[in-house]
Order: sequence, then C-alpha cells, then structure tokens
Amino acid sequence: MAKVPQKKLLLSELQLGMTVKLPLSWTNHPFLFNRVEINSDAQIEMIRGLGVTYVFLLSASNTKQQTVETDTEDEIEIEPERDLKADTRKAIRLSQKRFLMNVNNCRDIYGKVVSDPEGAYRLSAALTEDLLSHLQEVDTPFLTLVGMDEKEASVTQHGVSVAVLAMMIGHALDLAPKELRDIALGSLFHDIGKLKVPEAIRCKHGALTPQETSFIQMHPNFGFDMLNRCGLFPKEALNIVLHHHEFVDGSGYPDGLTGHKIPITTQIVSLANDYEQQLSGQQITSPQIALGHLFKNHASKHAESLISVLVKILGIYPPGTIVKLSDGSIAKVIMTTKEVSQPQVWACKEDGSDASLRFLILEGVTIEQAIKVEELTEGAIRSLQVDKGISFYFSSLQT
Repeated sequence: MAKVPQKKLLLSELQLGMTVKLPLSWTNHPFLFNRVEINSDAQIEMIRGLGVTYVFLLSASNTKQQTVETDTEDEIEIEPERDLKADTRKAIRLSQKRFLMNVNNCRDIYGKVVSDPEGAYRLSAALTEDLLSHLQEVDTPFLTLVGMDEKEASVTQHGVSVAVLAMMIGHALDLAPKELRDIALGSLFHDIGKLKVPEAIRCKHGALTPQETSFIQMHPNFGFDMLNRCGLFPKEALNIVLHHHEFVDGSGYPDGLTGHKIPITTQIVSLANDYEQQLSGQQITSPQIALGHLFKNHASKHAESLISVLVKILGIYPPGTIVKLSDGSIAKVIMTTKEVSQPQVWACKEDGSDASLRFLILEGVTIEQAIKVEELTEGAIRSLQVDKGISFYFSSLQT
C-alpha cells in the first residue's frame, strides 16, 4: 500500500503569501481559524512564538518551500484498488460522528451567546470552517442519513442539518466561500430565538392558538436581537436569522419580503429550512413525501431554480426514505449516489430479518418504489429504525 506524506513546513521557511494550517487546537493560538493566510511579518512572528516546530503547508504564492516528511500518523493511505463497501461504511460512520460532534459544539455555542458573546462567535466561526472543509472534502459531495436518539430534532440538531442542505445548494450554485460561510453561520443560529419561546408553545403537537402563533413567529426577531447585540456577526448571517421564514411570494414573516428583497443566501436557507422542518418536527415522516409536498404546495414560496437544485441534491429517494427493492427486500436509503435508483441502503426482509448494509450498484438491484411506514411489519420497523429522527450530513465518500 503506497504512502503519500502530507507536507510539513519548517517555521524557518515561513514566507508572505503562504497559507498554512496550525497543528494546534483553536484554544492554543490567537488566530480566528487554524487555517492562516500569511500577509504580514507580524503573523510569521506570532506563529514562531506558538512553541511548535512546524505547520502544514496548504498553498503558497510565488515562493519556494522546504518540507519535511510527516510521522507515520500523518500519512495518507492510497489503496491500489478501492474497496467500495469498506469505504462506504467508513464514510457513514464518519458522517455520523461529525454530525454528533457539531450538534454538541453548537449546544456549547448557544450557551455562550449571552454570557460570552466573543467566545460564542469564535467557536461558531470555527464550526463554520469545519462544515466548509467537510463540504469541500470531495469533488462531488453527496448526502448521508444521520440522526440522534431523539425522535424530534433539537434546535441545534435542526440547525446543523439545515446548514448542510443549504450549503449543498450553495455549492451546486457555485457560490463563493464567503457566501457559503454566511449560509453556514446563519443556518446554525437561525432558530436560536426559539429558546426564548416557552417550551409549552415550542413543543406543542396540536394546532397553535392565534396568540401562540404570533409568539412563535417572533423567534426570528428574538434570535436577531441576541446575535446583533454583540456586534460581531456579519450582516449577511444576521439577515438569514431574521428572514429565514420569508418567502419570495411575500407570504413569509416577520417583514413579508418579496423576490429580490431577500438575499440569495437567505432564500437558500429559507428553502432548506422549509423542507427540513417538516422532517425535524415529524409532520411528515418520509423525506420523499416531504419533497413532493414542498414541490406541490410551496412551489410559489421559493425560486423555481432553487427548488430544482434541492430536488437534484436529494435525488428521487432522499436519505431516510423507506423503499421496496427489486428483489423483494425492504430498505431505508442511507446515502445518495450518482445512480439515483441504486443508493446505499440498510435493508432487511419483509419480516425484519437479515438486516444489513447493502450496495445496490454492486448487486444489480434497484429500487422499485417508495413505501409508507404503515405498510411495514413490526419487525421491519424495528430493523430499519423507522422511528429515528432524520437529519443530513455531507458524505466523505469519493465517487
């Protein structure tokens, strides 16, 4: 198995124009991110004073660099022949791990917004960079089904999932990294104002009274005020927090904005939130039905071009959809692929037995149709964990 060492750069070789990554936790250096674009001599001196012997070289502009090979743990393995099954299992585990880590980090950030706004912004900026790096990890990112034990998603879990969907849309539209960062940051905080809404209203399953509806529709204003107070968050992200329930037809709130008055980044998050909210609140348990509902009933609320991109990203059978396979098995879609009728699935027999991760593209098996939960046996419901919440994260599988 061949080894390709990452490049480490000696501190004596630091030059203006380089972009480097610091081998330190964000708590152990004064920079906003671990990734540093060197544009001043002062930055070089600050890095040299961190007590490290090297940094990772990411890019350089018109400079020559000397590098040293990494230790064994920094090496990247390149396999002569890919093992799709092993790679897919690894990618699914990694997506789940990253999702849970980011949800937990987001909870910590929420706890600091009032007591330590500078710390909250610093942590949220680091989390945004993590999301962006995970999106850009592969040339063509796909979606993986992830979730937590709770049937109904928390505000933070919903925020991370919306960020992933919205960033996927932005990536498909070739938005600039700055806009993708704004989308990520705004998505993470878009529902933070709900924490100021009484839980009895926020978590109510039945119909809300007019007074309760009016109260909960204030959550964008609550969130905007919480974040705007510290003066650290960019206006583009704040716009997302304030206007993520605005629709292009003017039917949204709090300001009833229309069309071009809503920035494209906010429109994208509004669409991702509109779709994901149906799943996180368990209004509709099938991602495919939720997509059809959005397409049929909310088409006028969003730009047609954005809905088309979302449909392309989610595919015919979005992750979490329960399907029947051509060999008679029942399955839950786990990861989207280029072949829309042959995604990676967790499958079992009709009675729930013989559950396993299956790779339809390797078996020549296809999806025949999506099916409703009511059509499943109790065994299949248990095996497919149908009652588990549905969220999304980027897949790290290189296709």
